[in-house]
Formats: sequence, structure tokens, C-alpha cells
Amino acid sequence: MTVTVRAFRPSDAVAATAAHQAGRPHLISTPEVVRWLAARPHYHLLVAESDGLVVGSARFGELTDSVTPHQAFLNVSVVPEHRRRGAGAALLAAAEQVLRAGGTTQAHGWVDDRPGDLAFAARYGYRAGRVAYFGHLDLTAGLPPLTPPPPGVELRPADAFLADPYPLYLIDVAGSLDEPGDLRLDAQPYEEWLAEVWGRPDLDRALTTVAVADGVPAALSAVQTDGATRYWSAFTATRPEFRGRGLAKLAKLDSLHRARAAGLTAAYTSNDGTNGPMLAINAWLGYRRCAGELKHVRDLAS
Repeated sequence: MTVTVRAFRPSDAVAATAAHQAGRPHLISTPEVVRWLAARPHYHLLVAESDGLVVGSARFGELTDSVTPHQAFLNVSVVPEHRRRGAGAALLAAAEQVLRAGGTTQAHGWVDDRPGDLAFAARYGYRAGRVAYFGHLDLTAGLPPLTPPPPGVELRPADAFLADPYPLYLIDVAGSLDEPGDLRLDAQPYEEWLAEVWGRPDLDRALTTVAVADGVPAALSAVQTDGATRYWSAFTATRPEFRGRGLAKLAKLDSLHRARAAGLTAAYTSNDGTNGPMLAINAWLGYRRCAGELKHVRDLAS
């Protein structure tokens, strides 16, 4: 079998999406999102082709919000039945070559918590670090009941902020800066946020819930979907001055109820293993752990 690594073409979107999700039902993407990501300025996408079939992909690029310079993300996936045939190694080598040429000194990626995947990462010099857990929630099995929000709190869908999403940007930035991680992050500029977060084609603003406290947008539970039945909790955040009031929990529950009413049947989320408060909220909502992944880092400068 001959494996060829080449640049992504828009016509590859369906196959690249299937390769990324194969054996990983907790990941949600669409061909439209893959094409959109591939067009982003700091995003690179390579595919591995075998006998005319796309069997894997490498997704990588500069971490533009890292305070530490020359950092990049790099994630590789191969269709399970085509593994151990050289596609993953070829994708990894090609992606690292591009990153090195651009001055990257460290590559950061997430590896599925499965023996074969972890062994592959270790073989190519990647060091394992923090763990994250995926959770699955069966929306057909019911949810904790909605109760009226406390006085002074209102729950609104994000599409109520189409004219001015800046207050939602402030919530997201505050949460991102406090996210557990290996790198210290800088605040993403508003114009970048509009393009990369607010402008994502799979962001469902009708299912995304904003908790408004005392007239101020204070917490946000953002949702991406596959446009059919599956729901991804993209991020949940609360502005620091409003924390401790249960607003994130309210926003997440309201969003899930909206999703269930809209006919979605399965919800997924992911949290850092050290994020106890959010893991507790998700357990209360009914999420059950379904998979895990480990952060891996490799020094590329040497």
C-alpha cells in the first residue's frame, strides 16, 4: 500500500470528516466546518491518501493566543482499519516539517487514551501530560427540571445578541484566560473572535444560552451541532464578578432543554481532568464519561 500525503482540497471534506470521527462518536464535525477551518489563516490541513481514498488527516497551526511564542497545535487521526500502515507517521512527519519551517519550537496535541494511540505518540517523541474526559448525555432520557431563574437573572438565546455580540466576547475571554492548561493565554482580539468563534458555521446561536444578571450578560453556554441530532458543548464561562451564583449551571441546563425540544438526541462535552467544578456540573446534568484523551507535547527546535 502506498500512502501519499498532500494538501487538503475542498472536495476532500466529506472523507476528511469521516476519517477524523471514525471510531470516535464523541467528536462532532461536518464537511462544512472542515472546509471553513481549512480556509482559516493559521490553520493547516493535510490528508493521507491510499489507493485514491482519504484515510487520515493532520490538523495543525500556530497557537496565536499563546503568550509563549512559537507554539503550535498538531493533531493526527487515521481511519482505524488503515492504521499501522504508515499513514499516521507520514502525516506527522509532514506536519512537523511545515511547523519547523515556520519557526515552531513546541507542538501540542491531544491523543486518545487508548494503548495504541499513546504508544504511537511516545514512539515519535511526544510527552504525555494532562488528561481530559469526554462525557455523553442521552437527551432522550430526560434532564433535571428547569426552574425559574433567581430574581435579577434572565436566560436568553445567543441569537438575541446578533446586533452586538461584544458582551458575549467578554464572557468567553474571561473564561478562556482561566482555562486549565500548559500555556498562558492572551486575550483574543475581538475581530479574531468574531471570525473564529462567533463566525463558526456550526455555532448554534438558538441553542446557546446566555445568563443575564442584573442587566449584564454574565455567563454563557455555547453550543455547536452537526445540524441534525448531535450537540457539542463548545465552551461554558462566567465573568469573574458573577461567579459563585450558579449561572453557568443554569445556562447549561437551559441550553440542553432547548436542544431536547429541538429534537436533538445526544449531547457531548469535554473537560480538563482538573476542572472539578465543571465536571461536577456535568455529572449533575447527567453526563457520563465515555472517552478520554491526554495532552502531549514535543520539542521541535532540537
